[in-house]
Amino acid sequence: MDAEADHKNAFAMDMAEKGNVGNNVDDDGQEKRHGTLATASAHIITAVIGSGVLSLAWANAQLGWVAGPIALLIFSTITWYTSTLLADCYRHPDPVTGKRNYTYTEAVRANLGGYKVALCGVAQYCYLIGVTIGYTITASISMAAIPRSNCFHSQGHEATCDVSNYKYMVIFASIQIVFSQIPNFHNLWWLSYLAAVMSFSYSAIALGLSIARVAEKPDVRTSLSGVTIGTDVTGAEKMWRTFQSLGNIAFAYSFSTLLIEIQDTLKSTPPENKVMKKATFVGISTTTLIYLLCGCMGYAAFGNAAPGNFLTGFGFYEPFWLVNVGNVFVAAHLIGAYQVFGQPIFQFVETKCQRRWPESSFVCKEYAVKPWPATGLSLNLLRLVWRSGFVVVTAVVAMIFPFFNDFLGLIGAVAFWPLTVYLPVEMRIAQAKIPRGSPTWLTLKLLSLLCFFVSVVAALGSFKGLATDVRKYRPFQTVN
Repeated sequence: MDAEADHKNAFAMDMAEKGNVGNNVDDDGQEKRHGTLATASAHIITAVIGSGVLSLAWANAQLGWVAGPIALLIFSTITWYTSTLLADCYRHPDPVTGKRNYTYTEAVRANLGGYKVALCGVAQYCYLIGVTIGYTITASISMAAIPRSNCFHSQGHEATCDVSNYKYMVIFASIQIVFSQIPNFHNLWWLSYLAAVMSFSYSAIALGLSIARVAEKPDVRTSLSGVTIGTDVTGAEKMWRTFQSLGNIAFAYSFSTLLIEIQDTLKSTPPENKVMKKATFVGISTTTLIYLLCGCMGYAAFGNAAPGNFLTGFGFYEPFWLVNVGNVFVAAHLIGAYQVFGQPIFQFVETKCQRRWPESSFVCKEYAVKPWPATGLSLNLLRLVWRSGFVVVTAVVAMIFPFFNDFLGLIGAVAFWPLTVYLPVEMRIAQAKIPRGSPTWLTLKLLSLLCFFVSVVAALGSFKGLATDVRKYRPFQTVN
């Protein structure tokens, strides 16, 4: 992300020196942006709706009919509100006429500076790395679910049908090694569109299967408070699962890392912050509606025994072909989504290396791909070694900790407070010069403090789940 910002700043300076200001150039010297309310809303929906939706039936089962929907609405409201604060930080110091910040880190540097820039960078890149690991796990589970579904269809629902996820992690990683060699995500715009279509498709399939199952009146048990102590779980398990479910919901709403980048696509009239606030409302409202439908209908379909991933947990066996199609869509979506979250990491490291060793042919030299010269693609040795190594490492970590719910919950919990709440709140206080101790200052600080505690307990719940799973798991031996 910083690499893209450096490129934009250099381009802007070049345009300014040449006096190239006109109808086709924005106020920063760049080519005029053409983003609208509709495109920004679409970007937000695409960024928010992901594999996290598949865990919401399980989260509702832990919280119940009352707390489950309320938790979804609270997280969506907090995310919407803090996103409106973040939208005002795209320009600095004035949110309408100030200098543009092209990335989240730039916005933090302009408004806060100091150690908070480092906090943003660490939280953001840890989140991005965690997401690539989580997506490797999720994609492999969905890919492995296809032969399992075929097995259940042919041998009966009581058959064992054990299928290891490991080979599918290797397949997914191999695909990512190939895609990661493309220099930047701008060359993969078609993959992003495909991922967006896939995310809507598998959410619709999961919802449709849940509605069909509810219509059949399955013998399931639900309750206002979720899983029952003494019947389903112990008191301690209920507490830890409740904490973990909050992490899963937080993960489902994580998109703050991309908000500034989305806002940077908007045309400057009307003001970007006003359009972005409207787009955030449209995007989060749409997403919340889908989440409520999938989470509540999934809970109604499976009850307190809802699986962690309700497309691969095999509450649905038939029609097996539709379950397979849904899992194909999940895998296809995550191929593109991995690149969305991986490319900023790739660019960050490569930019640092190019600045450090500008004369190195290993770092800087591009080799044309001769079989397909018309594509304009090239091969770089640093890119080949570094990106391939990154993909391999994330795949190995996913093999060691292949736990869908626990991992998503931990990622969501760790990233929610600093990126979605704390930094937007701090930037708002600094930008608006809100007096210390005033009612607005106290309200914002209280919101941040409460969300900090939610993130802590959600992280503890997810970590406890990981620790429990790891104790009975043997890496590269246990069949998932």
